[in-house]
Amino acid sequence: MDEITALELKERLARSSRMQLVDVREPEEFEICNLGGELIPLGELSRQSARIRRDIPVVIICHHGFRSAQAINYLTQRLGYENLLNLKGGIHAWATQVDPGMATY
Repeated sequence: MDEITALELKERLARSSRMQLVDVREPEEFEICNLGGELIPLGELSRQSARIRRDIPVVIICHHGFRSAQAINYLTQRLGYENLLNLKGGIHAWATQVDPGMATY
């Protein structure tokens, strides 16, 4: 599984790299803090997978990187996606390494 660190993601976003951000946490978690992008809770992934692009890199985000890894396993093994990156350490890593002012939980 390919991963991207919070600092690498920050650099790519600053360069305006074309990529899609998909957050697989629950709506109440997304409301606390998020990086924008699309919210597709892990439990909805099979029904909403068509929203995930195949033509550009897609960063899958969760709280600590575990649910996003599950999502990537499903999407690659079942649906053949090849363009996915797991945000290593999840939104928590972003909050601690990139944006200390971001709300945490």
